[in-house]
Amino acid sequence: MPEVRPGDDLAALLVEACPEDLASGDVLVVAHKVVSKAEGRLRRLSDVDPGARALALAARLDKDARMVQVVLDESASVLRAERGVLVCETSHGFVCANAGVDRSNAGSDDELVLLPADPDRSARALRAAIASATGARPAIVVSDSFGRAWRLGQTDVAIGAAGLRVLDDWRGRLDSVGRG
Repeated sequence: MPEVRPGDDLAALLVEACPEDLASGDVLVVAHKVVSKAEGRLRRLSDVDPGARALALAARLDKDARMVQVVLDESASVLRAERGVLVCETSHGFVCANAGVDRSNAGSDDELVLLPADPDRSARALRAAIASATGARPAIVVSDSFGRAWRLGQTDVAIGAAGLRVLDDWRGRLDSVGRG
């Protein structure tokens, strides 16, 4: 994949990058970062004016106050703030470090990548565009790597999807040993 920039035709880039022709029934997992970049979900630190809460948290956590302000802007709530980490609930309902705001693989040192505004809508749009280009309707999963707060390691999480069932309701069902 080439470096994705705001306004790029992500569906075309994905189709071109696939080693085989896509088919209906395939599942394409797409990193949120390329979705966010194509959709222009970026913030320049130089454009951010941190407020009092961001300044106080930044001083306490030894973080850039401008980044803290962007994290606050992307958060429904801050659940924990300690050891240099802000654990937040995003407007999507995800609980993750820094509300998913990330500097890695951004276009410049001054840029932050945000989560897609509506990852399910992003997945639906990608699926429709790929179907239009190829005739195939693969399922799309938009993923993000989530750190494990105050633990080592990362895990990949589906933050958006289209074309597959993402939730099974197991209430009232028995498990393999007969427990409900």
